Amino acid sequence: MIETQSLCVSLGGAQVVHDIDLTVERGRLTALVGPNGAGKSTLLAALGRLVPPAAGAIRVDGTEIGRIPSPDLARRLAILRQNAVIAPRLSVADLVGFGRYPHSGGRLTAQDHDIVRDCLADLDLTDLAGRYLDTVSGGQRQRALIAMTLAQTPDALLLDEPLNNLDLSHVRRVMAVARARAETGAAVAVVLHDLTVAARHADHIVALKSGRVFASGPPEEVVTPEILSALYDTPLEVHDIAGKRVVLTV
Repeated sequence: MIETQSLCVSLGGAQVVHDIDLTVERGRLTALVGPNGAGKSTLLAALGRLVPPAAGAIRVDGTEIGRIPSPDLARRLAILRQNAVIAPRLSVADLVGFGRYPHSGGRLTAQDHDIVRDCLADLDLTDLAGRYLDTVSGGQRQRALIAMTLAQTPDALLLDEPLNNLDLSHVRRVMAVARARAETGAAVAVVLHDLTVAARHADHIVALKSGRVFASGPPEEVVTPEILSALYDTPLEVHDIAGKRVVLTV
């Protein structure tokens, strides 16, 4: 579990996250939503100890995150960043294998290879395992990065806009994999722009605006026309179709 208390984060001298109290619970998929510049990615980076807090606290399973040794944290927490820079002449399988580094130190065991193989299959990458990253599409690279993150087999999984460049079938697959990790006990937080996807797959939604929590709760409480229209400063409609909430612009 990841908890924050009165968390504030500054970038470039400007405070962009303000007084956030948040819990990313084990066994639950938490979606972070909100307009551009709301602080979603910055908050996720802070949860992954990629940017330091300006004030407040972050705890992982009750331990202040700054007190956890880096090798231990890498085995317990994995984060997918936006626009990750990767070497083009790596194969897809080699990239996914990097996810096992915190466990194997670069010398993959038979168990590590099994985990890599499973993650490739989970993200529909088995047939691309031997391809170099500069020979696959943007969506295929994105899935390889997600597979690498999954290969860390973390207790906490943080995904920043994992659906970028993905087609509809792989959007569904990635969200199913994320949900499966939550259902097996991981604490999962995902930054999403598609509100319909968030409503369909998340157990808990945290809506951010101007660096603050604007609304928080289960999808049926947050995904409403009143809350979303105020969140995005534009009229939005919410409809129930086949038992699922669908968000439409007016």
